[in-house]
Amino acid sequence: MATIFSPSALSSSSTATATITAPTTKPPLTKPQVVPIPPSKITLTTLTKALTATALATTLLTTTPPPSLADSPATTYFIYYGTAASAANYGGYGGNSSKKDSAEYIYDVPEGWKERLVSKVEKGTNGTDSEFYNPKKRSEREYLTFLAGFRQLAPKDAVLNNLALSDVNLQDLIASADSVASEEKKDENGQVYYVYEIDGVGAHSLISVTCANNKLYAHFVNAPTPEWNKDRDMLRHVHESFKTVV
Repeated sequence: MATIFSPSALSSSSTATATITAPTTKPPLTKPQVVPIPPSKITLTTLTKALTATALATTLLTTTPPPSLADSPATTYFIYYGTAASAANYGGYGGNSSKKDSAEYIYDVPEGWKERLVSKVEKGTNGTDSEFYNPKKRSEREYLTFLAGFRQLAPKDAVLNNLALSDVNLQDLIASADSVASEEKKDENGQVYYVYEIDGVGAHSLISVTCANNKLYAHFVNAPTPEWNKDRDMLRHVHESFKTVV
């Protein structure tokens, strides 16, 4: 017996089948976008400052001059012991290792300075008892003279003039001096010292004078103006180190 298919049924069946079997389309995959991040202004500023500081440090290292020789270790000194012996009792030259016990005065001498040997004739004529000089600048020196028979100091002006009578160089220095300063000082024992500072045209002089042991002692520190300007601290130290041993 033949089966009769309804046209509507076939149509419905075909439509249903097409709906079920139709392929499903997916949207295409896209790559994630990378958004560029601009460089930080703070980072650039910091880097610029660091580079500038580095350049400045390099410049300082390459342009700073080496330390001056004047900044080398401080000058060292040794103590000279002077006996102020008379010409008649003057027994030798140089050295002071055996003079300490009989010393009448002392002063500091910069290391490296040389002692000039004083003759009996010189000691007897102008009273020079000791002298040291800088071997690199022989006109930079210190020396001491003494005269016997003085119990006390005369007025300051009179003392300086009397010293100049037996020292031609001192006469010339005073005559051409731009200024001559003087003052009276006392040490810890109350002993009086006259201190003179003579600023000449081409030289500078520091003088310290005192009386003790019935003698007048005069300690001189002399230097040409260029050496004075360079070594004044050392020369003042030498000048201030002089004292008598009572």
